[in-house]
Amino acid sequence: MSVQLGINPLTWTNDDMPALGAETPLETCLSEGRQAGFAGFELGNKFPRTPQTLGPILDSHQLKLVSGWYSGELLTRSVDEEIEAIQDHLHLLKSLGASVMVFAEVTACIHGDRSKPLSQRPLFPKERWVEYGQKLTELARYTQSHGVQIAYHHHMGTVIESEDDINMLMEVTGPEVGLLLDTGHLTYAGGDPVLMAKRWGARINHVHTKDIRAQVLAMVKNDNQSFLNSVLQGVFTVPGDGCIDYLALFTELKNHNYQGWLVVEAEQDPAIAHPLTYATLGYNNLQRLAREAGLL
Repeated sequence: MSVQLGINPLTWTNDDMPALGAETPLETCLSEGRQAGFAGFELGNKFPRTPQTLGPILDSHQLKLVSGWYSGELLTRSVDEEIEAIQDHLHLLKSLGASVMVFAEVTACIHGDRSKPLSQRPLFPKERWVEYGQKLTELARYTQSHGVQIAYHHHMGTVIESEDDINMLMEVTGPEVGLLLDTGHLTYAGGDPVLMAKRWGARINHVHTKDIRAQVLAMVKNDNQSFLNSVLQGVFTVPGDGCIDYLALFTELKNHNYQGWLVVEAEQDPAIAHPLTYATLGYNNLQRLAREAGLL
């Protein structure tokens, strides 16, 4: 698989805050995403969840299914329980040709709660790292046997958020567990996407390219904001419109022969950040930077 450019429907309609873009139909998301130039979409809350329904819709827009978020609970479930819970999602991804599953541990997460500042995010229980790594690796072997590899999504407001969290997760899991590198979340958490790509480039199997407005980030951190309030303040934007060095990152990914999707996932208030405008800007910047780095 060569590098392809995709987008998440968060540009138009928000899963964590459904009031954002609530009035926007799926048809608008897909048609405008295709108009902007993208080859595929990740799943969102307005997407049908059966292959028989979703497949023809994507085909009508000449779009591929990139992947889709799965809320993991391996800290409180057994592997067998997680395998049972994951069936419908795995079947949808497999049936429509998606090769990676966006997986995030959501036990005790706070990213969907506007009342809780990110300083109150849950910490991973240190005594359970090895156990968790074994469980996640076993689950990843199972999904891999069905042609879909887990792409672990570190995320603000969850137990795996920081650079140290990610490093530990990679150390306690086998190569079956891929890493979703989210540039915006890592930068927000104080990490460096380029250094992460240097260290774990061989494990990176999916990339979310949200950029950061540095002045807004400084403000929301100083004010100890919640994740969703930070989104409303405009902390995220599309690649090339913020402070992240994408050319250096993409050059590092090229050095590791990255082959997968580069996905614009830049949640903003669609009433302020016009979705088609930002989708087009994101595509143009992503394409230019990926070409300069030799990824395209």
